Amino acid sequence: MNRAVWFQASPEGAKAVGTLHHFVTKSTGLPSLLTHLVFLRVSQINGCAHCIDIHTRDLLAEGMSVEKLVLIPVWHEAQYLFSEQERAALAWCEEVTLVNETHASDEAYSAALAVFGEKDLVDLTLTIAAMNAINRMGVSFRMKPRAKS
Repeated sequence: MNRAVWFQASPEGAKAVGTLHHFVTKSTGLPSLLTHLVFLRVSQINGCAHCIDIHTRDLLAEGMSVEKLVLIPVWHEAQYLFSEQERAALAWCEEVTLVNETHASDEAYSAALAVFGEKDLVDLTLTIAAMNAINRMGVSFRMKPRAKS
């Protein structure tokens, strides 16, 4: 079934989502690689093929090794490959993306806060929220990945 091209059907809505995306990619103190790591992990959890494709390419362009990239879904088992900040971001990313299950527990919040501080944790949470919103649009409207066979 063909679905609407959401950003053409609602340019104002797309602009609003784009404004948040622009803020989290350009105006926070978070490293670009960390932002794309979070974008990819959120997209993996949500099953957004379009976004997984984009953010995998972004991380490769930022210099992440293929060996590390392929282990992001199982980062708990390969923690030694990820910095303390990356591990904290991945854990908080899962906590927030799966908020219906986790309820953003006090333990997870305290752990993330200890690594990021208040401002960066709020910015990280906005980054996670932005990608969750984009994933929901991408999945709902079946945005195709750029990948070719």
